Amino acid sequence: MTSKAWPFEEARKLLKRYEAAPPAKGHVLFETGYGPSGLPHIGTFNEVLRTTMVRHAFAALSDLPTRLIAFSDDMDGLRKVPDNVPNPDMLRAHLGKPLTRIPDPFGKYESFAHHNNAMLRAFLDRFGFEYEFASSTDYYTGGRFDDALRAVLRHYGAIMDVMLPTLRAERRATYSPVLPVSPKSGVVLQVPVEVIDAEAGLIAFEDEGERIVQSALGGLSKLQWKVDWAMRWVALDVDYEMAGKDLIDSVTQSSRIARVLGGRPPEGFNYEMFLDEKGEKISKSKGNGLSLDQWLTYGPEESLAFFAYREPKKAKQLHFGVIPRAVDEYWQFREKYPAQPIEQKLGNPVHHIHDGKVPAETLPVSFGLLLNLVSLPGVGDRDTLWGFLRRYDPALSPEANPALDRLVGHAVAYGRDFVAATLVRRAPSAEERAQLAELDAALARFAERGFGEVEPAQAIQDQVYEIGKAHYGKEGLRSWFQALYETLLGSSQGPRMGSFFALYGIENSRKLIAEALAG
Repeated sequence: MTSKAWPFEEARKLLKRYEAAPPAKGHVLFETGYGPSGLPHIGTFNEVLRTTMVRHAFAALSDLPTRLIAFSDDMDGLRKVPDNVPNPDMLRAHLGKPLTRIPDPFGKYESFAHHNNAMLRAFLDRFGFEYEFASSTDYYTGGRFDDALRAVLRHYGAIMDVMLPTLRAERRATYSPVLPVSPKSGVVLQVPVEVIDAEAGLIAFEDEGERIVQSALGGLSKLQWKVDWAMRWVALDVDYEMAGKDLIDSVTQSSRIARVLGGRPPEGFNYEMFLDEKGEKISKSKGNGLSLDQWLTYGPEESLAFFAYREPKKAKQLHFGVIPRAVDEYWQFREKYPAQPIEQKLGNPVHHIHDGKVPAETLPVSFGLLLNLVSLPGVGDRDTLWGFLRRYDPALSPEANPALDRLVGHAVAYGRDFVAATLVRRAPSAEERAQLAELDAALARFAERGFGEVEPAQAIQDQVYEIGKAHYGKEGLRSWFQALYETLLGSSQGPRMGSFFALYGIENSRKLIAEALAG
């Protein structure tokens, strides 16, 4: 009740919503929305993940049952052809039609929407989300929205009063809250509509020069999306839905329309958007930014969840370069979790990633250290990397350390695709040559006498630290370690060198130094 973690802050808003009486429907309803005009991307995952975190936080505060609906706006007309799908010419011939009535350009499903909906469900199922899938087309054509559509027709004038002041003059001339589906072309029409009989659901509109009178019910029309959003909140009695910062005005207008319809807008908050490495908003149609499969090639699911959890109201660039840091920071928070007092645990990201059931397995080496090792010549495969790990600690194995084994696979892929080609070891300066020779002599002494009672990695780290302090002073140690990274690893940043030398082995580490001195 006092935790400042944002999922608990959001859950307390929901708790206050029903402080007078529980919901008449018997549960609290969470909703996320998805526009299947393009393939699902990490932004889609992000919204479901964050909503699920709020749902879990609410469950910690209340015994009220909850549901989560993942709603697909698949009745929308296709406005433009995405850049990242096949058969664009075929799609272009169906512009304006509902997404569920457009052939699948991938040739696998009955429609483009069915394909993208299947991708969304596979996307969510992969992470074990508990949700109910809902299709806009099914709800419209099956009559589940008919009563709410009649309410829209009854309040047509009041809804227009909300929307028209927000539109440009040319848009006001053709705007209608109700979008009829043309009986001639099958296109979702953007034309003025006259309400003939609200209770019967009859509307009139012009279609290719002809006045048409038809029902607005049963899937023969859909609503303009801000009105559609409000209608859905009221029809389903949605209690919580978050949205991106770019939809703040839409939330405001939809909330006003929901009140016109006699409903109560849901609780929620506006999160900032993920940006690509150019600082541009990630788009389904452009396919920019990272895909889910791309992230999961180079980092585990938990690292993506960690990235999504942190600072939801701050815009973050989402590109391949953020993955290693997300992996290591996730594990750092996970390592701290068991010993933390409860108030710190509740604010720890891993608590919300795992709904309080944080796995006990620890990580003996960092992901960054694995990347440094796997990028060296002759270490770019899983078996070789495991050979180094076993030598570092004979108790380690893929069977006993499955999380580490997964990270080994991710490290091999990331090192191959992003690290190895970028590494350029520079020649050491004259002063650095003397310092490296001193370090080599220290490593030789370790090899001669063994490691004794002291933890090897820490003993080596202490020696590296002492050499650096002697030449650079305590305040200049950053320059010493940067020199080691640049001359031995070919990078401007790197791991704890004691851990690296212990993992790579004294003999191999001395060879690295010899190569640097020979350069």
